[in-house]
This record gives sequence, C-alpha cells and structure tokens, in this order.
Amino acid sequence: MALPPSLRSILFSIIWCCCFIIKTSSCEQQPQIITIDGSKVEREFDGIGGLSAGASSRLLYDYDEPYRSHILDYLFKPNFGASLHILKVEIGGDCQSTDGTEPSHMHTRTDQNYERGYEWWLMIEAKKRNPSILLYALAWGVPGWIGNGNYFSQDNVDYHVNWIKAARLHYNLTIDFVGIWNERSCTADYIKMLRAGLDKSSLQQTKIVACDQFGFGVV
Repeated sequence: MALPPSLRSILFSIIWCCCFIIKTSSCEQQPQIITIDGSKVEREFDGIGGLSAGASSRLLYDYDEPYRSHILDYLFKPNFGASLHILKVEIGGDCQSTDGTEPSHMHTRTDQNYERGYEWWLMIEAKKRNPSILLYALAWGVPGWIGNGNYFSQDNVDYHVNWIKAARLHYNLTIDFVGIWNERSCTADYIKMLRAGLDKSSLQQTKIVACDQFGFGVV
C-alpha cells in the first residue's frame, strides 16, 4: 500500500536523522591526536589586531566626546572590549586607497610635514590606553615623485624611514613592524634596501613584514 506523501516525508526525515546520528557517532569514536613538540619553534601568536587605512577611520576623529573616548576605550583598553594587541595604520600616500585619500608626509621631495592626517593621533590614543600595543605601518601607495614612478627605489626607502623616524622623534612612538606595499608583491632586493635603510637610521627594532600580497603569505 502506498504511503501518503506527508507520511513518506516524515519517514524519510527519520531515516536521514538516524543515518546522521550513526555517522556522527562513528566519527566521535575516532580520537583526534594533537602532538605538541616543545623542541620546535613555530610562528608565534602576536595577538588580535585592528586596521586603520583607506580613510576607514576618518570620521572617528570628528566624534563628540565622551563618545569618541568610549569607542577608543572599547578598542584599546586591556581586558575591556576588543582589547586589541596590534594597531596597523596606513602611511598616507596622497592616493585613493579605499574609502578615501590619506595625506602624505612628503608631497614632494623637499616637503616634510608630520602633522598631516589622523593616524598619528590614533596611535597616540592607542598607546595611552595600552602602552604595550604593537604598531604596524604599511603604505597603500606613494606620491608620484617617488623613484620617478618606481616604487621599489631608494626614494621609497628614504620615504618610509623618514616616516618611522618622525613617529619616534615627534610622537615618541616606536613602529614595531613595517610592511612593503599593501596587496602587492615585492622584490628581495628592495627588502634588503629597506632593512639597510632602517638599520642605518638606528631603527633595528622595526621588523619588516613581507609580502603583503593577496594570499597573505608571510616570508
């Protein structure tokens, strides 16, 4: 005798659930083995980070108090809210980098101004709330005079070194990490040039992250 459609549907559901339970039970009976080898050194977990780039945090600077401070507290205070361990900021390059343009500290080769933009302010506020927070800087683009259009040039090394030196000199901020170029490949020769430029300026503590291309592989 044929079963009514509604009863067939219910019966099918019961059989499917039973099969799922049997399958799940059989999986649970197979223990997963995790080996911990203290003799090997692998990548370290540096913490949870936040990114301010592409003009994405531009409006935060204009928030009225106390709301702005409340947001900053939730972002950076330890054991409170997000409790970020790392803050990554854009090195402004006078280019449209996502949601807007962040100003460069060097519009031209002879121009240097370290009061432009709001990333300095954000890093200071982060450090006020968590002195141990790590700071990471990365360029999305650079002004056209850099290397006459060649990103991987000595001009760009000097450009980055000047920004990192200014963070320490003008704001007492130590930049812990610097990247190469957001979501772009890089060259080993340029990385060596940047390392030499940092070391020459007594910035040995600033580590280089490479490369920041799609896929987020780390060398």
